[in-house]
Amino acid sequence: MTSPTSPTITAAILVIGDEILSGRTKDRNIGTIADYCTAVGIDLRQVRIVPDEAEEIVEAVNTLRTRYTYLFTTGGIGPTHDDITADCVAAAFGVTIDVDPRAKAMLLERHKPEDLNEARLRMARIPAGADLIANPISKAPGFRIGNVFVMAGVPAIMQAMLDEIGPTLETGARVLSETIEAGNLPEGNYASALAEIAKVHDGVSIGSYPSMTQQGFANRIVVRGKDAEAVARAKADVHSLVARLKDGTVA
Repeated sequence: MTSPTSPTITAAILVIGDEILSGRTKDRNIGTIADYCTAVGIDLRQVRIVPDEAEEIVEAVNTLRTRYTYLFTTGGIGPTHDDITADCVAAAFGVTIDVDPRAKAMLLERHKPEDLNEARLRMARIPAGADLIANPISKAPGFRIGNVFVMAGVPAIMQAMLDEIGPTLETGARVLSETIEAGNLPEGNYASALAEIAKVHDGVSIGSYPSMTQQGFANRIVVRGKDAEAVARAKADVHSLVARLKDGTVA
């Protein structure tokens, strides 16, 4: 069981693909990984999207893997010429890359030997020293090297790979979240007072989020933190502020 004093475990996501940047493909993996990280107490700190360009991928991998506990990458491990993620990760770690017998055996569970052409074998090219991430859907594996997890871009396959690696991840204290409904109070009416509340509650983040609902415009104030007592104290102060504003009392 984790506690608020558990080590902070951090992560970043690197999404790779021209199709994401062009808007042709709408990313669904960021939200899936973010939800997973939040649920197990991993603090997702950064998301990057880069094109299918080796220099961009290598730079991003090396920057993010040294800054955070884990780096999750999605995309670019298919059979086509522009699937260069595996090569770039190998370059980032300074290791060789070649067809891995373990990965080839996985592909043979789905394809006949005579159908395992050069394109399909690209999906068996794994950096030296990497561990494989099983893919129960299409068999072509992802891999882990160091603190970098390289997964497919297809959402269903990425989800399956995430389920595979989940038990291997170190986790921290979960972030607790409390929501205070501010109704139709304009943010400008409470922004200054909310900032003062935030100042006196260390270790707690407080955010205001306007939205349109079926009933019309509404604001929600969300208090987040890993210490239940600290979150409860901050929530009480925010709730009091909102109540006073709704009653017309000067905050």
